[in-house]
Amino acid sequence: MMAKTPRLRPGFRFQWEPVQNAHVLLYPEGMVRLNDSASAILAEVDGQRNIEQIVARLEQKFPEAGPLAVDVCDFLQDALQQHWVILT
Repeated sequence: MMAKTPRLRPGFRFQWEPVQNAHVLLYPEGMVRLNDSASAILAEVDGQRNIEQIVARLEQKFPEAGPLAVDVCDFLQDALQQHWVILT
């Protein structure tokens, strides 16, 4: 899975929402308010970086968090099941 490249599903947009005071994922049917961890991961999902590169960037940004591969993969698996992202 680490070699796969995630990207947001067409029609989905990740953005900061001042009214919610949080990052959100907007899609045609609604909106999902994201917690800090989900926001940090989705901020790295650009359709160019593979999961291994995303993990490396997050571990560099948040060294106190320790190894993040399992957490990132678990979140992306959930996001895939929710149809927020696709993997190529």
